[in-house]
Amino acid sequence: MFYPLLFFIVLHGIFLTCAYTGWSNLNSTPRKTIEYEDNHVIMFKEEGIWNYSTMLIREDLGLLVLGAREAVYALDINDISVAKSKVLWKVTEEKQKECTSKGKHPDIDCHNYVRMLHQMNSSMMYVCGTNAFSPTCDYITYSDGQLKLEGKLEDGRGKCPFDPFQRSSSVIVDEDLYSATSFNFLGSDPVLLRTSPITLRTMLRSFNEPSFVYMDVVPESEDSPEGDDDKVYMFFSENAVEYDFYNKLVVSRVARVCKGDIGGQRTLQRKWTSFLKARLDCSVPEPSLPYVIQDVFHVRHEKWRKSVFYAVFTSQSRSTDQSSAVCAFNVTDISEVFSRGKFKTEVTVEMSDVKWVTYNGDIPVPRPGACINNAARSLGIKGTLDLPDKTLQFIRDRPLMDDAVRPITGKPLLLKRGPLLTRLVVEVVTASDGQSYPVMFVGTENGYVQKAVNYDGEIHVIEEVKLFQNSEPIDILRLYQNQLYAGSASGVVQMPVSNCSRYSSCLDCVLARDPYCAWDVTTLRCSRLPTSPEDPKGNLIQSLKDGDATQCPTSATVEPKIRTLILGNNVMLLCRADSNLAQVNWNFAGKPLPYSNRKYTIYSDGILIYNASANDAGLYTCTSVEQAKGKQYTQTLAIYDLCDRFPVVVTDKIKTTLGILTESYTTSSGLHKTEKPPSYATNQSSESKWVVMQVALALISVMVACLLIWNVYMGHISPFMCCGRQPIKSHRNLPEREYMRTGSDAVDTKQPMVRLCVTTNSTIEATSFHRNTSNGDTSTNNHISKYITDESEI
Repeated sequence: MFYPLLFFIVLHGIFLTCAYTGWSNLNSTPRKTIEYEDNHVIMFKEEGIWNYSTMLIREDLGLLVLGAREAVYALDINDISVAKSKVLWKVTEEKQKECTSKGKHPDIDCHNYVRMLHQMNSSMMYVCGTNAFSPTCDYITYSDGQLKLEGKLEDGRGKCPFDPFQRSSSVIVDEDLYSATSFNFLGSDPVLLRTSPITLRTMLRSFNEPSFVYMDVVPESEDSPEGDDDKVYMFFSENAVEYDFYNKLVVSRVARVCKGDIGGQRTLQRKWTSFLKARLDCSVPEPSLPYVIQDVFHVRHEKWRKSVFYAVFTSQSRSTDQSSAVCAFNVTDISEVFSRGKFKTEVTVEMSDVKWVTYNGDIPVPRPGACINNAARSLGIKGTLDLPDKTLQFIRDRPLMDDAVRPITGKPLLLKRGPLLTRLVVEVVTASDGQSYPVMFVGTENGYVQKAVNYDGEIHVIEEVKLFQNSEPIDILRLYQNQLYAGSASGVVQMPVSNCSRYSSCLDCVLARDPYCAWDVTTLRCSRLPTSPEDPKGNLIQSLKDGDATQCPTSATVEPKIRTLILGNNVMLLCRADSNLAQVNWNFAGKPLPYSNRKYTIYSDGILIYNASANDAGLYTCTSVEQAKGKQYTQTLAIYDLCDRFPVVVTDKIKTTLGILTESYTTSSGLHKTEKPPSYATNQSSESKWVVMQVALALISVMVACLLIWNVYMGHISPFMCCGRQPIKSHRNLPEREYMRTGSDAVDTKQPMVRLCVTTNSTIEATSFHRNTSNGDTSTNNHISKYITDESEI
């Protein structure tokens, strides 16, 4: 009885371990976290203007054209804080009243939100706005340093959304506008529209409550032996029709149309004859509902077959444990599904609704949904007007493909728990080894941008930077010449793609594995890698794939900081690692500090010693250990010499008072020395591990309990009791910036070489610390008790 049950327990543990390993290999923690106070970015915002969510980079004019609510700006592309021009585009009073009368909010919905900006030619731009739920478009020019609306108003239906918060997408191809949005006020008529001399649109049944995300053209006619046509690809999500669920299930899609499509002769007149759509798959290791696409970035290549679409997906589960993923798709894989995959078709099942199943019948020639190519021309079909009705009727009834498009690696490149990812851009960077690596900049819903790089399938998250103080979602991201531009509801931020000065040492610089940065042995600093092949590279150390820092010179010896120990006081020794991935260790008198001892509490910023005594005097050493590709790198961060130079005679009465003060300290700070502070927010891998361990522990506990009850019942063993152990405080699960300063002593962890000695004659200090996280800021409040200079005062 015992052995089969034991085997089942072990087998179940192995399964859970494998499931966790599959997730943890993808789920990465940013190596560095840069808070808002330290981001050193350039910001633009104007009082009373909101929703900076539309951008157009005019490289020829040196401008970032920015669309917001009822305003368009021309900003200096090198310094967006400089606004060169501004033009207001407000709704009329009549339009606002009309919007309000239709039940829309006058202060939110009934404004003109600029949702589209495109360059038509060197002198003209095309701009569209919601115009109080009456979408309108106009032309805008920039001359003599001034923006000007031309006043050539056009109907914006099908080009710009009615609802300012509804997703839409558009692209200009050969001066024709391709747009995907709603065609009516209610949002019940979504369309893919081409505005051109021959206007085309999709049929009413082409979409099922979609959310349009992205659109771009791929020049597939170049070097095509089949004489193929260019194609416009569109990414969106919609309610699935192919699955049977008791409620709506959202799936991600990619669709395409041919640039040369002009509709059918009799069937599908002024409708797309080449519209096809397929499901996008971005599956995560753990069972879940399909992830929903949120944003796409097209990494173009000189040879279009090597182009890649990167996409952000988020979970649609309503659980509190939200997660996001980034997947990459090859253009050729998408094209293969459309050109060679099977179709889905509707069938009527008895006592049931219509179902979508795989179509196994004959497929007409030319193939439905295909562009006009050499094979079609050989049959006398010169354009879509010549397509036979059989082909057109087939594509009209069966636009959905049976096969799904799989990501390049078969799995997500990046997985993240916590605040959801919103937008992304990708830049291909050439490093010192001559190889090119894709670097992803991914925005989050709480105002951060994460920078991650793909090293042959291994995703390394270099850093995360908080761009906006109010933790608001990032609505748009753009890249231009080593500058990143991010827009949100309250403003726009410009930041360099890399700030190498953040890496303080050679070890920190190399282990960052940042393709933009390398350690300069000559200048002894982390510098930006030269971008031009002609620039001298000098003597640089960079190891991206391996993170090999063995070439770094030996660091200077860390001088001890001398601290005076005051008997009965609480002492805080500050020490913080350069990396979130580093493990901080403390040694006392040459031996590892006993973390299980209730006398100490370990924080991410240091160690707190309670009720110091003469036995606590000695040498404290703080080191960090960081792993990279199986190698461990140890660095001494700080050394403290805690000395009892001025002993204080402490009577029983003073000891009693000290106990009261210490109790008051722990109560006011909200962190009793036997309690664990909140977990470190950025340690996502620890959180996911804890969830898995909880599940495993619960299952094993139930099984072991059943086994024990059976053995007691059979008389194999006698009843016994177990005692739980005191939980151990782990410094990896502690607040990031929680520290205490004693008296006037303020230790700077950035300068561990400075010798510091604090002396106090016959004085006793009681201090407390508190971390305020109500608005995301970290602050320290010191409550210093009255100095006790006479025993009679007690």
